[in-house]
Amino acid sequence: VQLQASGGGLVQAGDSLRLSCAASGLFFSDYTMGWFRQAPGKEREFVAGITWSSSGTYYADSVKGRFTISRDNAKNTVYLQMNGLKPEDTAVYYCAARGRLRTTLIGYGSSYDYWGQGTQVTVSS
Repeated sequence: VQLQASGGGLVQAGDSLRLSCAASGLFFSDYTMGWFRQAPGKEREFVAGITWSSSGTYYADSVKGRFTISRDNAKNTVYLQMNGLKPEDTAVYYCAARGRLRTTLIGYGSSYDYWGQGTQVTVSS
């Protein structure tokens, strides 16, 4: 299984970015997908998750209303649209996958089996 995250970069506060995570080696439509991030000196934290059926999306309070997670099962890809970026969004962003994860566990990194390599997002003020 491979998860390849991309789309990070250096932007200014208020700008937008769209992260992508392309999955291979798994039956993508059976997998719950999540985005997590880790800032320097901080623990990894949940950002957003989407169920395998796209029936539910979940967000950390800090990104609600600004970030949108979506998936395209035909392309084996999950996206994170990030609008209104703030300096505190600066982090390495990771995508993660777990087969048909219970929604109550979506926000916990330990629930996921597979992780991508991360993509750096830097937001300047």
